[in-house]
Amino acid sequence: MSYSPDGQHQPYRSEGQYQQQPQGGPYAQPYPPRDHQSPHGPSTPPYGVPYLPEEPGRRPSRVRRWVIAGVSVLALAGIAALVLNHYEIPPFTDKGTAVSFGKTPGGPRGGGSDGKAPANSKALMPTDPTADFKNSMTLPDGTHVAVATLDGKKSGFKGKVWVWAPKEYNDPKFAKSGFPVMIALPGGAGYPSNYWMGTDLGLQTSIGKWYAEGKSKPFILAMPVLNPQPDDKGVYWDGSDIPGQPKMGTWLTDDVPDFMKANFRTVKSRDGWAFMGSSTGGFAGLKAVLKHPDKFKAVIASGPDIVPDSPLWKGHDKEKAENNPELLAKELIDKKGPDVYLAFQVGTDESNKNTLPNVQKFIATYGKGPIHTDLRVIQGGKHNAKTYVPNMGEGPIQFISKVMEGPVE
Repeated sequence: MSYSPDGQHQPYRSEGQYQQQPQGGPYAQPYPPRDHQSPHGPSTPPYGVPYLPEEPGRRPSRVRRWVIAGVSVLALAGIAALVLNHYEIPPFTDKGTAVSFGKTPGGPRGGGSDGKAPANSKALMPTDPTADFKNSMTLPDGTHVAVATLDGKKSGFKGKVWVWAPKEYNDPKFAKSGFPVMIALPGGAGYPSNYWMGTDLGLQTSIGKWYAEGKSKPFILAMPVLNPQPDDKGVYWDGSDIPGQPKMGTWLTDDVPDFMKANFRTVKSRDGWAFMGSSTGGFAGLKAVLKHPDKFKAVIASGPDIVPDSPLWKGHDKEKAENNPELLAKELIDKKGPDVYLAFQVGTDESNKNTLPNVQKFIATYGKGPIHTDLRVIQGGKHNAKTYVPNMGEGPIQFISKVMEGPVE
């Protein structure tokens, strides 16, 4: 929010032509009238020194000083507004304000008059309890990225989740509709924040654009932390339940979806649930869909690892195998379903030169039966989110949107 000071700066205005007075003569009542008494006695020049008029030619310099002073005040006010905005001090920012995502206090968030959907509805109305969402940033279209703290009941892990709903979510014509959810996972540490929540990568605005172009579903985004703490010592959790460690797999596949169902109108079936992620987040999303095909239907995995490689798996070979996408894919093929849709993106300039060959080998080996795959090779693409987001709209988002549902009633 831009800031303008109260009132407007008034430029210097002459009150009439300057009249030169004889040396030592009075000048337009330099002091209050003689009949005005101040606490210090009659208004006479101090110490008996007469008031001397300005020399001719001095007036323009005074005008310049007024102008410079006015410009300086406005500049300082602008800088102050930027500082107050940076430190999130109202009213110069709406960061930290409450966000309801369509719920009126004490009222329903869609559905019938009681906030419930018909029994045969494909939509799931919010199950509550309502989270305490605070605005993280406001997009140009008026939508919000908001954040809340989730105390995971099933995982026992407590962490932040950022959310975003497209503008269609608050459109009255969709008031009874459930929307598809995409759980977006970052690469790297994924703690204490999830980099998809920042608007600099353009994920939110891209989804809005792709929906308008008919390429994408109007996904609600859930952006949870990926790790329970920083990986500053090369330690990470593979988005999995590693024995003796925080249950990050349960956090991602149970607690976060339950949180979204509690707060948003969603899709009852797995047809409205997907993952997307980069690098480690791509691995976690890929593994989640293959491990829980009854809950999730699709994933966009960009520059992903293909097998678990956290050093925390040491001594836990059985559990590690249960979280290996290759073995999970084989098991799904043997069971003959349900169908899942895996969209991969890989750059030709990935930092790990084995990423593309590993993804190609996975697709060649396991891309059959119930496992449907798509690969977008990004020429010159690097191992970063700025490479992956714009290319999602050129194939992967369309690939999964064709098989997913939403908005539905």
